[in-house]
This record gives sequence, C-alpha cells and structure tokens, in this order.
Amino acid sequence: MRPGIMPAVHTMPTSDSQHLYAVIMAGGGGTRLWPASRRRRAKQFLALGTAGGRSLLGATVHRMRSVCDLDRTLVVAAASQVPDVQAALPELPAANLLAEPCGRNTAPCIGFAAEALFARDPAAVLAVLPADHHIANEAAFADVVTQVLALAGAEDRIVTLGVRPTRPETGYGYIRTSAAPTHGIAYDVEAFVEKPDGVTARRYLESGRYLWNSGMFFFTAARIRAELRRHLPDMTAAFDAIGAACAGGGDATPVVARVYPGLRAISIDYGVMEKADGILVAPAEFGWNDVGSWTALSAISEHDADGNVTVGETLLRRAHDNVVVTESGQLVSVVGADGLVVVVTRDAILVCPKDHAQEVRDVVAELERRGLDRYL
Repeated sequence: MRPGIMPAVHTMPTSDSQHLYAVIMAGGGGTRLWPASRRRRAKQFLALGTAGGRSLLGATVHRMRSVCDLDRTLVVAAASQVPDVQAALPELPAANLLAEPCGRNTAPCIGFAAEALFARDPAAVLAVLPADHHIANEAAFADVVTQVLALAGAEDRIVTLGVRPTRPETGYGYIRTSAAPTHGIAYDVEAFVEKPDGVTARRYLESGRYLWNSGMFFFTAARIRAELRRHLPDMTAAFDAIGAACAGGGDATPVVARVYPGLRAISIDYGVMEKADGILVAPAEFGWNDVGSWTALSAISEHDADGNVTVGETLLRRAHDNVVVTESGQLVSVVGADGLVVVVTRDAILVCPKDHAQEVRDVVAELERRGLDRYL
C-alpha cells in the first residue's frame, strides 16, 4: 500500500489502551541547523544527542513504544521525505506513513492524521508530538504522557504539556496557567502567549504561572476534528474530502494531492489552541529540549573538560564552550577561541558566535533569495 492512508478497521478494540495512537509530525525543515539540516535531510533525520545513534525521529518513535505499539504510530511527513522516514523507521507499517504533497504547517498536518485515525477507530485518542525534540528522562516522559492521554480520553478535553521554565527564555512561546491544578496533575490554560522579550520572560519565570509551550497535544480524534471545523471553517471541505477517502479504506493519495495545496498554512496554536475553550496543561519535567539551534547541543550532549561539544574528527586547544561538528571527513581544529559554533559539511561551512546561532535561519533565507538551492 502506498504511503498516505490507513485502511479502515471495523473491529472494536478490546481494551482502552487499544484506542491510543501516536502521531509524529515529521515534515519540518530545521533551517537553524543548516548546513547539516537540508531540504533532503531535515533536522529530524539527524542524530543529535540521541542514544544508540538514532535520529531525532527514531528517538521520538522509540520513546513512545512504551505507550502504544508501532502499528498505532503514524508519521506525517513531506512526500519528498518519505524515503528518509522509511530509512529511519524500517519497521513502520507503510500504511502508517502519511505523505503531505506540500507543507501547510501543523493544523492541516494534524487534520490529515485525525481524519485517517477517525476512519480507523472513531474512539481514537491521539498523542501528537513533534519529531525533532530531545527528551532526557524517557521514563518520566512516558509516565506523564500516559496520564494525559487517559485524561484526554476520559473527559474529551484537549490537553497539552507545558515544560517548567528553568531560565528566562525568549525563544519559546509560553502558557499561562490557573493558580492551582484543576484536573489531577493538569491546570486550566488561561492563555497561550507569544515569545516574550527578556524583561517579560523574567517576569514569567518569577511568577510561577507560566510554562514553556512544548508543542505536544493530546485529544480524541473526534474532538480535534470538531475543533478544526469550528475554528478553520475554510478547511472543512478539504478535511471532509480526506475523511471520505479514508473511510472508504482505499488510497487517499489522489484526494490529498488535490485538496492539500489549497489549504492555508497555519499552525495548530494559531488556528485552534488560542481559540478553543477548556484546554488543560500538565506541567512536565523530563529534560525537554526542542533542539532549536546549534547551541542546543551544549545542553543535550556530553562536553569535554573545557565545555566543548564535538562531533566528528576534531582537535581543540585552549578553546572553551564551543560546538564543533564535522561531517566532511576532514579534521577541524579550533585554537584559542571560545563560544563558537563551527559546522563543516561536504559543501558548506558555518562559523558564528553561539549567541548568534538563531540567526542561521537568515543565512538560509539569503541562500533562497540568491537562488543558491544547491546549498539547501
């Protein structure tokens, strides 16, 4: 069967656990990790601080195995990335790989997966996770995910995970919570708030009422289908068409190819979460990092005695607090320099101070503007 559709299953599950599904969003590009991350090898296919040499995608799927089986794990990726997903996850059933003909951000991605799963199991409860996050404590992660899935299924609520902030971070969105838990471990979400400036981020940290938005969501397939139609009515016809094709148990690829390009590119946060009522958030502490730039390697990887993180053949002398990555087969040496990011690939070299690592995306944008696609 071609990637893109799961056949309808008409037998009823024998236990509640058989209603649990993981949806891994694996279609991103990871431009801030250029030049290692490219269109043909995006961030989620890199092995960055992961155990066993797994890619970030492979590690994400692996940590969910204690929650639901691989046959109830879906991966949504760009059609161009299907070979990469198959190489990273050779045991993933072909029907569990949903191929997007073009990127339209997370709301259409989640809508596509919800339609496929609702056709398979109308009682499905979904854990929707980005493919490119690092989790240090996988046992703690599995524990909280199991609890919030049970809450989402039992109360038909949207639940998200909020990471307790450890610093006044300006690169993340935040969630403002109720003063006390309202549903076991979960709090009411009072607001999703945008990335703050430094002063505001410090105020958020000191208040104790704000969590980092992890981008992980939990809900029934029925609930998210209803919310998408309520808040994004211009997409209803497309979702209905995809759902009808999924319900037939055939190949939905032609329908997806026809309707997907007409969808707006919009995130699930903007499209649904900032508008929906009754969302809950469970605080989480399991060593989360979104691997959003090269400096993340300093937080998730082993250091040498001088605080350097190195990947590949390197030689450092009188150098401190650097991130040095070489994939070129060449030796990279750094002498007498501190706080740098140095990345060397077969055809490109990046050098920048660590505190400018977020600006790597601007390099990618400039390469696109100049038409230098061979470096992308």
